[in-house]
Amino acid sequence: MTDVLGWRHKFGVIAPSTNTIVEPDFHRMAVPGVTSHFSRIHIRDQDMSGDAGMERLLEQIRAELGAACERVLTCEPDYMVMGMSAETFWGGVQGNRDFVRQIHDATGLRVATGAEACDRALRLFDARRVAVLTPYQPVGDANVRRFFTELGFDVVGVRGLRCPTAVSIAHVEERELREALTGLARLDGVDALVQCGTNLSMVTLADEAERWLGLPVIAINAATWWMALRDNGVADRVTGAGSLLRDH
Repeated sequence: MTDVLGWRHKFGVIAPSTNTIVEPDFHRMAVPGVTSHFSRIHIRDQDMSGDAGMERLLEQIRAELGAACERVLTCEPDYMVMGMSAETFWGGVQGNRDFVRQIHDATGLRVATGAEACDRALRLFDARRVAVLTPYQPVGDANVRRFFTELGFDVVGVRGLRCPTAVSIAHVEERELREALTGLARLDGVDALVQCGTNLSMVTLADEAERWLGLPVIAINAATWWMALRDNGVADRVTGAGSLLRDH
């Protein structure tokens, strides 16, 4: 039988237990007949100060990923969405492919990742020179740079906010994000801005920033949701979440 609310699609979403932004973002961008159902990866040590801390955080994600997939499968979703981004960039292009294969093997379902969504969005905007904002430590920024560079993009700058804990990513205020975007937009010849880190609150600000910067500003939660909808033939337009969901 068809789900009463998710009569078009039911998305299974995997997110860290520390993330407080991606779930409300996805619900805010919801369209009729498509529902998202979250399974949380238990983060026991949320310290991500320094490269070693960020690596430990990702080790926890890898250890818990399979169990999180098993839990969300019990609601019988028809598509998987990754509500986390760092792991999808790790190891460059091949790392993302391996990650997608891992989720597909565990669930039997197609998968939307933030990394692939950003790649698709940049190509849609015909962007070649990009600048990136992240909440990560240097090791995370290096993996993001590697991913986009391997795809052929010219990464003209990466601004990492170096948030000390996983929860503190959601504490970054709009003023700091606005200043970071403005600085990245000033870099020579930049065609588009990309924001990584699903626990950064950027969807609404990115929508506004596109108007005052005159550039595509790709918020990763909006891009991932866009990929999930369009992969499943859902063409509904969403306003207030950037030009990607509004116009494409």
